[in-house]
Amino acid sequence: MTGQDEEPRTSGAVRRWSSRMWKWWQRALETPGYERHTLLLVGKSTLAATLAWLVSYYALHAPSPAFAPFSAVLMMQVTVYQSLLQSLRYVAAVAVGVLMVSGLGFLIGSDLLAFVLVAVAGLTIGRWPRLGSQGSQVATGAFFAFSTYALAPSDSEKAAQLGQIVLLVLIGCGIGVIVNLTVAPPIRYRSAEYGLRSLSAALGDLVGDIYPVLRDNEIDSDRCGQWYSRAERTGGMITQARDGFRTAKESLYYNPRLLLRRQRGAKVSFEGYGAVLEALVRALYQVTSLTRSLHQWTERERRLDDGAFFARYADFLECVSRITDVLAGIDEDSLAEQSRELGGHVDRAQDAARELAEEAARSGLPLADPARPYGALMVEANRLMGEFLHTRDVLKETR
Repeated sequence: MTGQDEEPRTSGAVRRWSSRMWKWWQRALETPGYERHTLLLVGKSTLAATLAWLVSYYALHAPSPAFAPFSAVLMMQVTVYQSLLQSLRYVAAVAVGVLMVSGLGFLIGSDLLAFVLVAVAGLTIGRWPRLGSQGSQVATGAFFAFSTYALAPSDSEKAAQLGQIVLLVLIGCGIGVIVNLTVAPPIRYRSAEYGLRSLSAALGDLVGDIYPVLRDNEIDSDRCGQWYSRAERTGGMITQARDGFRTAKESLYYNPRLLLRRQRGAKVSFEGYGAVLEALVRALYQVTSLTRSLHQWTERERRLDDGAFFARYADFLECVSRITDVLAGIDEDSLAEQSRELGGHVDRAQDAARELAEEAARSGLPLADPARPYGALMVEANRLMGEFLHTRDVLKETR
């Protein structure tokens, strides 16, 4: 009776656990952004590892079946292109390690000296640039192969097990690539959008701190120095944004989802995002130049001597801040509406730039005097205006 009661209890517990896990996954898949992509990657990796284990353990009866699921999970890269590229490098790295072990093992045996030679050779070959991030797998594959070789009872068994390691790696890599190719292959629009958002937010925060101070004529050297330092520290954000865009563009290569998007008439190019990203990068450089001019001048002068000009300049920078607010929330699903909103802010920025130029002409400011900031500020304002006009036009074409 105890055994009969135990089995229904166990089955009920499994059913309850399965039900809870299914509900958790349903809630998790409704989570937007990074969390959803992470959960999808976990699910795909689990599927690839399970299939690789089934093939290696139940079909091949391999004595070391873990090579296959390990390889499958390792190939679950962010993009299909990276999965293909890294699988080729990984198979090559492991094959080199296994061949090295087989050669040294049959020549000098499997003693400590042989292991030292395997380690030195594997770590040296692993530094070959063509293997990229998979270079370390030469030594890893060699170490696993050496342990398998040392434990095998005969030469024929040694050769068979070393060959099986390469076969398992091939199986794991193949399954990993196939799963990544067929199960929700990623198109990384969010990576491109994140780069635009981060740069826009950084630019908007900086400009948003500058224009109220200019309008109130409360500028001083310390504040300008802080602005200049903040602008110079955006280099890391620019690099990260460009890396995200590169990943997004790379996700289009060999991606079968492109066919479905083309059938629905959707755009499958990131060129528009790339153009906007580079415009934002240039805008950050121009704001850096602007803050440097202000900082250098306020180190020599204690106050602004033309409040009307800087009030107009503040109006222009406020319009720039509104533009960056739109770009900081850019989203593929709302691009048409955001493009129209951006166009309105760009038109207002043009009006503010025109009023700024008129004020500079009316006041007779020494724009050509390099010791004064007016000329540099006008140049940077015109350049900023040009970048946002370009951004508006690009987003219109990207809709």
